[in-house]
Amino acid sequence: MKHLYRPLLLALLMGFGVSCSVEDVAPDPAMTQTNTSNATATQDNHLTMGNPSAAGTSYSNYLHSKPQFVMSYNSYRGTPNWVSWHLSSAWVGSTPRQDDFRADTSLPSSFYRVQSSDYTGSGFDRGHNCPSADRTLTVADNSATFLMSNMIPQAGPNNQQTWANLENYCRTLINAGNELYIIMGSYGVGGTGSAGYKETLAAGKITVPNRIWKVIVVLPNGTGDAARVTTSTRVIAVNTPNSTSISSSWGSYRTTVDAIESATGYNLLSNVSSSVQSVIEAKVDAGPTQ
Repeated sequence: MKHLYRPLLLALLMGFGVSCSVEDVAPDPAMTQTNTSNATATQDNHLTMGNPSAAGTSYSNYLHSKPQFVMSYNSYRGTPNWVSWHLSSAWVGSTPRQDDFRADTSLPSSFYRVQSSDYTGSGFDRGHNCPSADRTLTVADNSATFLMSNMIPQAGPNNQQTWANLENYCRTLINAGNELYIIMGSYGVGGTGSAGYKETLAAGKITVPNRIWKVIVVLPNGTGDAARVTTSTRVIAVNTPNSTSISSSWGSYRTTVDAIESATGYNLLSNVSSSVQSVIEAKVDAGPTQ
Protein backbone atom coordinates (compact mmCIF):
# COMPACT_ATOMS: atom_id res chain seq x y z
CA MET A 1 0.00 0.00 0.00
CA LYS A 2 1.45 3.30 -1.01
CA HIS A 3 0.84 6.37 1.10
CA LEU A 4 2.49 9.72 1.59
CA TYR A 5 5.57 10.54 -0.42
CA ARG A 6 8.08 13.19 0.44
CA PRO A 7 7.07 16.13 -1.80
CA LEU A 8 10.49 16.31 -3.41
CA LEU A 9 12.77 13.32 -3.89
CA LEU A 10 16.38 14.39 -3.54
CA ALA A 11 18.65 12.73 -6.12
CA LEU A 12 22.39 12.71 -6.66
CA LEU A 13 23.21 13.78 -3.11
CA MET A 14 26.67 13.20 -1.71
CA GLY A 15 26.70 11.67 1.78
CA PHE A 16 26.75 13.82 4.86
CA GLY A 17 28.07 13.53 8.43
CA VAL A 18 26.11 11.44 10.91
CA SER A 19 25.81 11.68 14.69
CA CYS A 20 24.19 9.56 17.39
CA SER A 21 20.92 10.98 18.66
CA VAL A 22 19.48 9.21 21.65
CA GLU A 23 18.10 10.68 24.86
CA ASP A 24 20.99 12.04 26.94
CA VAL A 25 23.67 10.47 24.74
CA ALA A 26 26.49 12.55 23.27
CA PRO A 27 27.34 12.15 19.59
CA ASP A 28 29.54 9.18 18.78
CA PRO A 29 32.75 10.46 17.14
CA ALA A 30 32.90 7.29 15.06
CA MET A 31 29.65 8.28 13.40
CA THR A 32 30.75 11.73 12.23
CA GLN A 33 32.71 10.63 9.19
CA THR A 34 31.77 12.19 5.87
CA ASN A 35 30.30 9.70 3.42
CA THR A 36 31.23 10.21 -0.21
CA SER A 37 30.74 6.64 -1.37
CA ASN A 38 27.23 7.07 -2.76
CA ALA A 39 25.81 9.65 -5.14
CA THR A 40 22.42 8.07 -5.88
CA ALA A 41 20.67 7.90 -2.51
CA THR A 42 17.12 9.28 -2.45
CA GLN A 43 14.36 9.95 0.06
CA ASP A 44 11.66 7.36 -0.51
CA ASN A 45 8.17 6.39 0.63
CA HIS A 46 8.15 5.40 4.31
CA LEU A 47 5.47 2.77 3.70
CA THR A 48 7.15 1.09 0.73
CA MET A 49 7.15 -2.23 2.59
CA GLY A 50 3.50 -1.83 3.63
CA ASN A 51 1.14 -0.48 6.30
CA PRO A 52 1.69 -3.09 9.05
CA SER A 53 -1.60 -2.66 10.92
CA ALA A 54 -3.74 -1.27 8.08
CA ALA A 55 -3.79 1.98 10.07
CA GLY A 56 -6.54 4.42 9.22
CA THR A 57 -8.82 6.62 11.34
CA SER A 58 -9.29 4.47 14.44
CA TYR A 59 -8.33 6.04 17.78
CA SER A 60 -6.25 2.94 18.53
CA ASN A 61 -4.71 2.62 15.06
CA TYR A 62 -4.54 6.14 13.63
CA LEU A 63 -2.45 6.68 10.49
CA HIS A 64 -0.34 9.77 11.20
CA SER A 65 1.95 10.86 8.38
CA LYS A 66 4.86 13.29 8.46
CA PRO A 67 7.37 14.03 5.70
CA GLN A 68 10.00 12.43 7.97
CA PHE A 69 8.14 9.25 9.03
CA VAL A 70 4.72 7.58 9.18
CA MET A 71 3.14 5.98 12.23
CA SER A 72 0.17 4.15 13.63
CA TYR A 73 -0.73 6.19 16.71
CA ASN A 74 -2.69 4.77 19.64
CA SER A 75 -4.51 7.54 21.50
CA TYR A 76 -5.44 5.16 24.31
CA ARG A 77 -1.79 4.35 25.00
CA GLY A 78 -0.39 7.83 24.29
CA THR A 79 2.32 6.25 22.12
CA PRO A 80 2.71 4.97 18.58
CA ASN A 81 1.96 1.33 17.89
CA TRP A 82 4.72 1.52 15.27
CA VAL A 83 6.72 4.10 13.34
CA SER A 84 8.02 3.41 9.83
CA TRP A 85 10.72 5.35 8.02
CA HIS A 86 13.12 5.21 5.11
CA LEU A 87 16.79 5.81 5.82
CA SER A 88 19.51 6.56 3.29
CA SER A 89 22.40 9.01 3.13
CA ALA A 90 19.96 11.44 1.50
CA TRP A 91 18.36 11.96 4.93
CA VAL A 92 21.50 12.89 6.88
CA GLY A 93 23.54 16.07 7.00
CA SER A 94 25.08 18.42 9.54
CA THR A 95 22.00 19.75 11.35
CA PRO A 96 22.55 19.61 15.12
CA ARG A 97 20.21 17.89 17.54
CA GLN A 98 17.31 20.27 18.25
CA ASP A 99 16.15 18.83 21.61
CA ASP A 100 12.80 20.60 21.21
CA PHE A 101 10.59 17.95 22.81
CA ARG A 102 6.97 19.09 22.47
CA ALA A 103 3.37 17.99 22.06
CA ASP A 104 2.25 17.03 18.56
CA THR A 105 -0.50 19.55 17.88
CA SER A 106 -1.24 17.98 14.50
CA LEU A 107 -2.89 15.00 16.17
CA PRO A 108 -6.70 15.15 16.26
CA SER A 109 -7.97 17.54 18.92
CA SER A 110 -9.94 14.70 20.52
CA PHE A 111 -6.68 12.86 21.34
CA TYR A 112 -4.72 13.59 24.50
CA ARG A 113 -1.57 15.30 23.29
CA VAL A 114 1.31 14.01 25.37
CA GLN A 115 3.47 16.71 26.92
CA SER A 116 7.22 16.47 27.41
CA SER A 117 6.67 17.11 31.12
CA ASP A 118 4.53 13.96 31.37
CA TYR A 119 7.77 11.95 31.53
CA THR A 120 9.43 14.13 34.19
CA GLY A 121 10.46 12.11 37.24
CA SER A 122 9.08 8.89 35.75
CA GLY A 123 12.38 7.04 35.58
CA PHE A 124 11.93 6.55 31.84
CA ASP A 125 13.58 8.33 28.90
CA ARG A 126 11.57 10.03 26.21
CA GLY A 127 12.64 7.30 23.81
CA HIS A 128 12.63 8.13 20.11
CA ASN A 129 11.14 5.72 17.61
CA CYS A 130 12.56 7.45 14.52
CA PRO A 131 15.93 8.65 15.89
CA SER A 132 17.11 12.24 15.83
CA ALA A 133 20.35 11.28 14.07
CA ASP A 134 18.42 9.64 11.21
CA ARG A 135 17.03 13.07 10.31
CA THR A 136 19.83 15.64 10.16
CA LEU A 137 19.48 17.07 6.66
CA THR A 138 17.38 20.06 7.80
CA VAL A 139 16.28 21.68 11.04
CA ALA A 140 12.66 20.83 10.23
CA ASP A 141 13.55 17.16 9.72
CA ASN A 142 15.42 16.90 13.00
CA SER A 143 12.83 18.88 14.94
CA ALA A 144 10.06 16.53 13.77
CA THR A 145 11.70 13.62 15.61
CA PHE A 146 11.21 15.45 18.93
CA LEU A 147 7.43 15.44 18.70
CA MET A 148 6.06 13.49 21.65
CA SER A 149 3.99 11.37 19.26
CA ASN A 150 7.34 9.81 18.24
CA MET A 151 8.21 8.86 21.85
CA ILE A 152 7.73 5.90 24.17
CA PRO A 153 8.64 5.57 27.87
CA GLN A 154 11.92 3.70 27.49
CA ALA A 155 14.26 2.42 30.20
CA GLY A 156 17.52 4.40 30.16
CA PRO A 157 19.98 1.54 29.48
CA ASN A 158 17.65 0.17 26.79
CA ASN A 159 17.49 3.55 25.06
CA GLN A 160 21.00 4.86 25.63
CA GLN A 161 22.94 1.65 25.07
CA THR A 162 21.13 -1.20 23.31
CA TRP A 163 19.05 0.87 20.90
CA ALA A 164 21.73 3.53 20.48
CA ASN A 165 24.15 0.84 19.34
CA LEU A 166 21.62 -0.54 16.84
CA GLU A 167 20.84 2.96 15.51
CA ASN A 168 24.54 3.68 15.04
CA TYR A 169 24.97 0.38 13.21
CA CYS A 170 22.12 1.24 10.85
CA ARG A 171 23.89 4.44 9.91
CA THR A 172 27.09 2.55 9.12
CA LEU A 173 25.02 0.52 6.65
CA ILE A 174 23.84 3.62 4.77
CA ASN A 175 27.40 4.95 4.72
CA ALA A 176 28.28 1.75 2.86
CA GLY A 177 25.79 2.56 0.08
CA ASN A 178 22.65 0.89 1.39
CA GLU A 179 19.16 2.18 2.04
CA LEU A 180 17.04 0.86 4.89
CA TYR A 181 13.36 0.49 5.59
CA ILE A 182 12.88 0.53 9.34
CA ILE A 183 9.79 -0.20 11.42
CA MET A 184 9.95 0.23 15.19
CA GLY A 185 7.19 -0.46 17.66
CA SER A 186 6.29 -1.55 21.15
CA TYR A 187 3.62 -3.62 22.83
CA GLY A 188 2.51 -5.01 26.18
CA VAL A 189 2.19 -3.22 29.49
CA GLY A 190 4.78 -2.53 32.17
CA GLY A 191 8.48 -1.74 32.13
CA THR A 192 11.24 -1.13 34.66
CA GLY A 193 12.98 2.24 34.66
CA SER A 194 15.33 3.92 37.11
CA ALA A 195 12.40 4.58 39.48
CA GLY A 196 11.18 0.98 39.34
CA TYR A 197 8.39 -0.87 37.61
CA LYS A 198 5.53 1.17 36.16
CA GLU A 199 2.63 0.44 33.87
CA THR A 200 1.49 3.97 33.08
CA LEU A 201 2.56 7.61 33.30
CA ALA A 202 0.60 10.87 33.45
CA ALA A 203 -2.28 9.47 35.49
CA GLY A 204 -2.84 6.62 33.07
CA LYS A 205 -2.66 8.66 29.87
CA ILE A 206 0.60 7.03 28.72
CA THR A 207 1.18 3.26 28.72
CA VAL A 208 4.66 2.01 29.52
CA PRO A 209 5.38 -0.80 27.03
CA ASN A 210 6.76 -4.15 28.07
CA ARG A 211 8.58 -4.95 24.81
CA ILE A 212 10.28 -2.80 22.17
CA TRP A 213 11.01 -4.14 18.69
CA LYS A 214 12.48 -3.13 15.36
CA VAL A 215 12.59 -4.63 11.85
CA ILE A 216 15.18 -3.40 9.33
CA VAL A 217 15.22 -4.27 5.63
CA VAL A 218 18.66 -3.66 4.06
CA LEU A 219 18.95 -2.98 0.33
CA PRO A 220 21.66 -1.48 -1.88
CA ASN A 221 20.59 1.98 -3.06
CA GLY A 222 18.23 1.70 -6.00
CA THR A 223 14.61 1.97 -7.14
CA GLY A 224 11.56 -0.28 -7.11
CA ASP A 225 12.51 -1.25 -3.58
CA ALA A 226 9.73 -3.64 -2.49
CA ALA A 227 10.17 -5.62 -5.70
CA ARG A 228 13.92 -5.86 -5.09
CA VAL A 229 13.49 -7.73 -1.80
CA THR A 230 14.50 -11.35 -2.36
CA THR A 231 14.95 -14.42 -0.21
CA SER A 232 18.61 -13.39 0.27
CA THR A 233 17.83 -9.81 1.40
CA ARG A 234 19.15 -9.07 4.87
CA VAL A 235 16.33 -8.45 7.34
CA ILE A 236 17.20 -7.67 10.96
CA ALA A 237 14.49 -8.21 13.59
CA VAL A 238 15.15 -7.29 17.22
CA ASN A 239 12.85 -7.54 20.26
CA THR A 240 13.98 -6.31 23.67
CA PRO A 241 12.50 -6.06 27.17
CA ASN A 242 11.82 -2.51 28.37
CA SER A 243 14.07 -2.84 31.36
CA THR A 244 17.19 -1.48 33.01
CA SER A 245 18.52 -5.05 33.17
CA ILE A 246 19.45 -5.39 29.54
CA SER A 247 22.58 -6.19 27.56
CA SER A 248 24.10 -3.36 25.56
CA SER A 249 24.54 -5.82 22.68
CA TRP A 250 21.47 -5.62 20.42
CA GLY A 251 22.60 -8.73 18.57
CA SER A 252 21.63 -10.93 21.50
CA TYR A 253 17.98 -9.90 21.07
CA ARG A 254 17.62 -10.88 17.42
CA THR A 255 14.49 -12.80 16.52
CA THR A 256 12.30 -13.42 13.47
CA VAL A 257 9.81 -11.13 11.80
CA ASP A 258 7.34 -13.98 12.18
CA ALA A 259 7.74 -13.88 15.97
CA ILE A 260 7.12 -10.13 16.11
CA GLU A 261 4.09 -10.49 13.85
CA SER A 262 2.75 -13.22 16.12
CA ALA A 263 3.15 -10.98 19.18
CA THR A 264 1.61 -7.89 17.57
CA GLY A 265 -0.83 -9.15 14.96
CA TYR A 266 0.83 -7.00 12.29
CA ASN A 267 1.82 -7.85 8.71
CA LEU A 268 5.14 -6.06 8.63
CA LEU A 269 6.29 -6.54 5.04
CA SER A 270 2.94 -6.84 3.30
CA ASN A 271 4.11 -5.22 0.03
CA VAL A 272 6.79 -7.88 -0.44
CA SER A 273 5.72 -10.94 -2.40
CA SER A 274 4.24 -13.63 -0.17
CA SER A 275 6.72 -16.25 -1.36
CA VAL A 276 9.65 -14.03 -0.37
CA GLN A 277 8.00 -13.07 2.92
CA SER A 278 7.64 -16.70 3.93
CA VAL A 279 11.42 -17.15 3.70
CA ILE A 280 12.88 -13.91 5.03
CA GLU A 281 10.39 -13.55 7.89
CA ALA A 282 11.34 -16.95 9.29
CA LYS A 283 15.08 -16.19 9.50
CA VAL A 284 17.05 -14.91 12.47
CA ASP A 285 19.72 -12.51 11.22
CA ALA A 286 23.26 -13.74 11.74
CA GLY A 287 25.11 -10.83 10.15
CA PRO A 288 27.61 -8.45 11.78
CA THR A 289 26.53 -6.16 14.60
CA GLN A 290 29.08 -3.39 14.17
